[in-house]
Amino acid sequence: MKILVTGNMGYIGPAVIKQLRASHPDATLIGFDIGYFGNCITSDEILPECKVDIQYFTDMRQFPEKILNGVDAIVHLAAISNDPIGNLFEEVTLDINYRASINLAKKAKENGVKAFVFAASCSMYGSADDETRTEKSELNPLTAYAKSKVFTERELEPLASKLFKITSLRFSTACGWSDRLRLDLVLNDFVAGAVALGKITILSDGTPWRPLINIKDMARAIDWAISRDLSAGGEFLAVNIGSDEWNYQVKDLAKEVAKVIPGTNISINKDAQPDKRSYRVNFDLFKKLAPFHQPKVSLTESVKELKNGLESMGFRDGEFRNSRYMRLKILTELQEKGYLNEKLQWIKLV
Repeated sequence: MKILVTGNMGYIGPAVIKQLRASHPDATLIGFDIGYFGNCITSDEILPECKVDIQYFTDMRQFPEKILNGVDAIVHLAAISNDPIGNLFEEVTLDINYRASINLAKKAKENGVKAFVFAASCSMYGSADDETRTEKSELNPLTAYAKSKVFTERELEPLASKLFKITSLRFSTACGWSDRLRLDLVLNDFVAGAVALGKITILSDGTPWRPLINIKDMARAIDWAISRDLSAGGEFLAVNIGSDEWNYQVKDLAKEVAKVIPGTNISINKDAQPDKRSYRVNFDLFKKLAPFHQPKVSLTESVKELKNGLESMGFRDGEFRNSRYMRLKILTELQEKGYLNEKLQWIKLV
């Protein structure tokens, strides 16, 4: 079996590769990444890419079709991954997250790939008021990132067939420790603040709702999606991935972190403009279809693994929101140094 994982050198990729290597020990795992965040390593034990059999360093916008020869399944993680980057590079976000994704799916189908797993997002629901969102709820994307996921999912559906199974996993907000850590995610940000400063600073008024999921459980859901039978969701499936117990208001999430890390103070910006990105999500369909792949990692475990990981690094950066653990910071630095152009393409250096 050959499995291609795009975006394997991002935040989620290392956990996915570990999961797939454990579940499919004889499979050929192929990594594909543009390499923006290649040096954002949090562990000096082993380079995560050592766990793949082949690693390609290429831009999704120039995807070489020959890579698909003999590939059975694709896990498509590659994307411009958060709202601040999407807001600054809106057209690039659509090019990579949407247009390049559809191009990849079409080429995959033409080349006999059997399963295509797309990393979508619950942020597609946007502003949901007090209503809990199901897969049948209206999509209301508010950012370039969320819109790119909606556009892609809609154009993936008609490509699905009995021979080309497509699963769009609408993931909750990711969290947890990674070999390529990001701190521009709500739980990770809160733990970093608690560890470095003994303080959590909430930039909003704390009322928005977010569902969360540990990246290890994201990887398990991806593993399920690769192998799921057509009786579990059909040729095309869009499904919310997460747990009902992990729907939190941001202010309550901060309180949970403070319980695990005693002495942490919480500061809420009560004068902040309301954050319209607020949504609670229902995960009943995922429970029904994948009863043996439900989230296992608890919120407390996630906070502890982040705390322990940061402390093992000697993390004390009170200015971490302006550090290399913020994806936008990395991209702007690469641009400032002349490595990336305005379209976030690598500039050939002599």
